[in-house]
Amino acid sequence: MKIQKQPLFLFIFVICSLLLADQYTKWLAVSHLKGQEPFVIISRVLEFSYLENTGAAFSSFMGRQTFLIVLTTFVIILVLWKYFMLPEGRRFLPMRLCMLLIISGAVGNLIDRVRNHYVVDFIYFVPINFPKFNVADIYITVGVAILAVLLFFYYTDEELDCLFRLGKPKSS
Repeated sequence: MKIQKQPLFLFIFVICSLLLADQYTKWLAVSHLKGQEPFVIISRVLEFSYLENTGAAFSSFMGRQTFLIVLTTFVIILVLWKYFMLPEGRRFLPMRLCMLLIISGAVGNLIDRVRNHYVVDFIYFVPINFPKFNVADIYITVGVAILAVLLFFYYTDEELDCLFRLGKPKSS
């Protein structure tokens, strides 16, 4: 196996595009939802309403910004490292895409945490009283869910060895 040598430009372009979409939707939320009544998209199903979340998923670790910043930074570095350790080829494209989603979502929320000391959440599913979330959370959730399916059902144990090695994969 060889280390993938995809263009760095494409990697940066995808990350920046996803970050731009996340940050733009959060800016819209602050501009149009903060201090306002919820904006109903589908009555009793989906609405947009502003929330400043000082915690993580499901409001866990409320107010522990330093811990969350360190943890998020560690996860970003780990996923970046593994992203660039993946072998070349189309076979690992789905895993790369999942990792790009996870990295983009983590960086999007990290930007909020560092800049504001909270994350802007605004999407709310009313019928199940699900916690409010944002576009970065969607990236992370979709990326992790698809990655789990790939790890369990798509890749072989031998193909996954590259994720558990500390060094570069051996060239063939």
